[in-house]
Amino acid sequence: MKISTVVIISIILIYLLIVSYMFFNQRKLLYLPSENNYLDDQINFQYKEIFIQVEEELSLKSWLIEKNLKKNKTLIFFHGNAGNLSNRVYKLNALNKLNINILIISWRSFSGNLGEPTEQNIYADGQKAINWLNSMGVKNEDIFLYGESLGTGVAIELGQKNSFNGIILESPYTSMENVAKNYYPWLPIRLLLKDKYKSEEKIKNIKIPILIMHGKKDTIVPFYMGEELFKLANKPKYSYFMDDDDHMMSFNVDLLNKIKNFIEKY
Repeated sequence: MKISTVVIISIILIYLLIVSYMFFNQRKLLYLPSENNYLDDQINFQYKEIFIQVEEELSLKSWLIEKNLKKNKTLIFFHGNAGNLSNRVYKLNALNKLNINILIISWRSFSGNLGEPTEQNIYADGQKAINWLNSMGVKNEDIFLYGESLGTGVAIELGQKNSFNGIILESPYTSMENVAKNYYPWLPIRLLLKDKYKSEEKIKNIKIPILIMHGKKDTIVPFYMGEELFKLANKPKYSYFMDDDDHMMSFNVDLLNKIKNFIEKY
């Protein structure tokens, strides 16, 4: 056997090993519950720690910041693919300045929860959070869905029911397939990927008000994806695209006012 043939066969075998590894470990690469950033912020709000039952023997840790569930609008916060509830304190500190209730649920395997995160499981978890609010007397038309990064796919999936007050998307992606292709252009992503989160196909089904926010310096989810979703979205739609923001956006006065005006309008 010629040396060139051996080299080619070796390269093919190595590539197949890499592909195999990526296929069987893809969810460990996508869902990162142990990654902890933004932990230095002091909690400046009062909250109740609750556990929302999603299966017979599985409940998920959640925080409820309650102003008045009967009189005020409620925002459900669907967080991203990394970290726990504490990593969102700086955002919750800002959102708490608004006259709304806030419910943030942590996904399976996040924040000490049991269970396996998958696309369908996370959709189910989001729906259970909505069901829990419904059981507390909160109607869908008094709920805003807020998605952060990975959570934008959940907000879009559930928002297709068109029964909510509105949807807010922070650093959204067109699909997980497109995000993965950006990181691994040399892999057959379409064949390998289990959790696809096809937001670009679903957003056309949403007929309620939508606000899309994205930083143009996002190094995780390219800005063009948020821009593309905005183009595909139905009216009424609003954007907040910032030149200097990265993936985790700065919750400054301008951003907070954009959210405040959106919520107050609807």
